[in-house]
Formats: sequence, C-alpha cells, structure tokens
Amino acid sequence: MKTTNLSCTVKLPDNFRRDDVLDFHRRDIQMIAERVAEDLLLKGLMWQGHPACLNIQFHDRHATIGLAIDGLIKNETDALIRMASMVRRMLGLTQAIEDFEQHYRHHRQLGSLIAGHPGLRVPLTATPFEALTWAITGQQISVNAAVSVRRKLIQTVGVQHTGGLWCYPDAHQMAGIDEAALRRAGFSQAKARTLIVLSQAIEQNRLPLDAWVNAPIVDTPLADEMSRQLLEVHGIGPWTVSYALLRGFGFLDGSLHGDAAVRRKMQRLLRSDEKISEQWAQYWLADFSPWRALVAAHLWAMPLEG
Repeated sequence: MKTTNLSCTVKLPDNFRRDDVLDFHRRDIQMIAERVAEDLLLKGLMWQGHPACLNIQFHDRHATIGLAIDGLIKNETDALIRMASMVRRMLGLTQAIEDFEQHYRHHRQLGSLIAGHPGLRVPLTATPFEALTWAITGQQISVNAAVSVRRKLIQTVGVQHTGGLWCYPDAHQMAGIDEAALRRAGFSQAKARTLIVLSQAIEQNRLPLDAWVNAPIVDTPLADEMSRQLLEVHGIGPWTVSYALLRGFGFLDGSLHGDAAVRRKMQRLLRSDEKISEQWAQYWLADFSPWRALVAAHLWAMPLEG
C-alpha cells in the first residue's frame, strides 16, 4: 500500500495544559480510536477519504505532529497546512484565553476558577463533524453510556488504519449507514435519523462544515448563521449546537445553560442551597459574553466537592 506521511512542529505557550488535552481523548478506556500515554496522543481519523493516524508528541515548549495516511493525497503542501491548523484548533491554541483571564481574574466568583485553572483552554475534536456527532450521541445519556455508543459506532463503520487504530468516520461514511445499523450500535431511532440527515446534508454541502472551519475567526455573526442552519436539522437543539460550536470550532460564546454538569458546578460556585434552573443559568452566563462557553469549561474543571 502506498502511504503519505506528514510532519510539522507546533509551538506551545508557557502555561499549556497538556493533561487537559490527553484527558479529553482518554474517555474510552478501551482506546480503540485513541491511544494516550504520558506525553503522547495517537488518534485514528479519516483524511480526504483515507484512514489516517494522527500522532501528537508533547514536549516542554512544542509538540511534534505526524500524520500517517493510508493512501496518496494530491497536494501535500496544502495537507500540511490543514494538518497544522487542525492540531492548533484541537489544542485550543486559537482561543483568546488571555483576554478572558485578564478581564475576570479579579471577579468575585470567576477569579477563584481562573486562579485554580490558569491557562485553561478547551480541547477540541479533530473535526467539527466529530463534535456534532458526539454531541448528538451524548444527548440525555451519561458520558459513560455515550462513550460506549461512540465506540460501537466506530466499529460499525469499520475503518481501521494499518497502525491498528479504528478511525472516527466522516460524513461520507455516515451518510451511507442505514438506520438499522445505528440502532444496533445503541442509538435511539430519533438519534439515528438525526445522524443520517445531518451526514447527508454535510455530504451534499448544504451544511458547509469545511468552509466554516476554515474561516479565519469564528465570530458571532458566523456562529449565528451556523446555529440557524444546524437548528433546522430535526433532533438538533440549542445545547447540541452550543456544544458542537465549542468542541468543533472553538467558539467560546455558546451558552451551555442546558448542561447539567454546568448547573451543578454553578450551584456550588454560587453557594446556592437550591438547584440552578436552566433559565437562571442562562441569565447568569449572559453577563460573561463573549466567553460564556469558556466559563462553562472552567465550571466543568471545578471539583464538585472540596
């Protein structure tokens, strides 16, 4: 088999939190599509229709990146640029967290969160499609259950890199999966239909994820248009959109008031005796625009006790 191998180096800031990235990709303890070591991430994915394995090796001030592709690609220079851009997004290096921390480091409530997690960035999925499908998978079920369904989905599609990792499917592959196969993988009928409709819309370029992810900056007008189009897909609601924009594009202003973990941590942060409602969480987060999703990420990182 003819292969393509790409490599580059990405600089890391002094306060880079490597473990946040590794923990995000460590969710599946069976490690069929991702393998994580102390300073290494291997991830199976699709690259221009070919199985590929992404290798991110972390060092003190930089990361060395490799992409081993099972097949030949047309333009290696363009692929190298896209790979470096993808990795910078995945590591959260495009996020203006310094502005956020400077603005809120003395805030009565957020100040303690920032002091506890200096340099916190939101790790992203390799592609927006992965973020969208993960968000749909995780709707109204536990993280452990969602991880199990995700694993079965990857195995159902059944693409494996020569290095051994299974590859997370792309929209082209998902558009060709029938509903019965998704049901056997553990998806409800509604989620299975949403995944198929979403994948077909992306495959037909009615949802231009590539154009969106390659936009210079995910600003509010673009995010509003993305949200509008995604919400037209039956089965995708506001939480799914906000989560996907955060994990897939690095948009930091989605309101994750519908996230149960965010509300639980908010209750502890605000020392509230009563549970936080979605309406109140939305009201409280509104003050922190354009960083509402980054506030949610700090809440996720906050311990529930102690």
